[in-house]
Amino acid sequence: MSTVIPSRIQSPVPSATPSPVRPRARLDWRLRFGALSLIWGFSFLLIKVGTQGYAPFQVTLGRLLFGTAVLVAAMAVKRERLPRGARLWGHMAVAAFLLNALPFSLFAYAELTIPSTLAGICNATSPLWGMLLSLVALSEDRPTRVRVAGLGLGFLGVLTVLGAWQGFHGLDATGTAMALLASLSYPVGWIYVRRTLAGTGRSHLSMTAGQLLLATVQLAVVTPLFTSAPAHFPVVPLLAVAALGALGTGLAVLMQYGLVAEVGPTTAQMVTYFIPVIATAAGVAILGESLRWNTPVGAVIVLAGAALTQVRRKGA
Repeated sequence: MSTVIPSRIQSPVPSATPSPVRPRARLDWRLRFGALSLIWGFSFLLIKVGTQGYAPFQVTLGRLLFGTAVLVAAMAVKRERLPRGARLWGHMAVAAFLLNALPFSLFAYAELTIPSTLAGICNATSPLWGMLLSLVALSEDRPTRVRVAGLGLGFLGVLTVLGAWQGFHGLDATGTAMALLASLSYPVGWIYVRRTLAGTGRSHLSMTAGQLLLATVQLAVVTPLFTSAPAHFPVVPLLAVAALGALGTGLAVLMQYGLVAEVGPTTAQMVTYFIPVIATAAGVAILGESLRWNTPVGAVIVLAGAALTQVRRKGA
């Protein structure tokens, strides 16, 4: 999904005599690409810090609240409105669950028992799951030998990260399974969106804002049922949740749309391959998480496999 963001903003130049209006240059896309990689890479660290003070569902609800606020503010600036239609909102509710409420909650619960580095690497398996699902769900997206090889290589990388030859020693199976399930939820959600919401003619900004709003409502209903209101509000975890929502969810979506509009989806989606690298570096350097040799080696194999699954036939 992408949206068109004006590439130039006109700014009058004050002068005693008339002078030509010059466009204000946008920040180079490479810098925005790097910033987006950092924001999403640090999201796993922010989740870990947030869960040190609040329950996972509370972290997810806060994330969605702050993220929705950013997108609603962007809609107000652009003078856009939320989409209409009960059927459309029904499909958006399913997308909100699969792309936001479910994976955000699973990652928050997973990081109670696994390091943020492992969660970030699990997130990189989404293209692998997407390739696997496309074999069944998308008849027009037929695999090539290269893509199938990438699928096998990617899952070999997952086994390397998890230390399969050691019998997954020292690994929390439940937390890891939650992180992998969260990664699986994304391609399931995008396949659903592709089948039900593609070509609606609605603004992608308004559609995403509505989707986040629905996910917020879903968490607002679920959270009180499984958690009690916090007795106090630790400042650092609260700031982490606010940054996770405002930056990692709200601002990041706006930046992603701008990149897709400017350089195309193929280049923009390459940010996926930088996220586990940054998540691992942040977890080790800031949180002091341990790092065994198989983690970075396996991550490289996962990313190589994921990259191969994105290779298309010439002319496709």
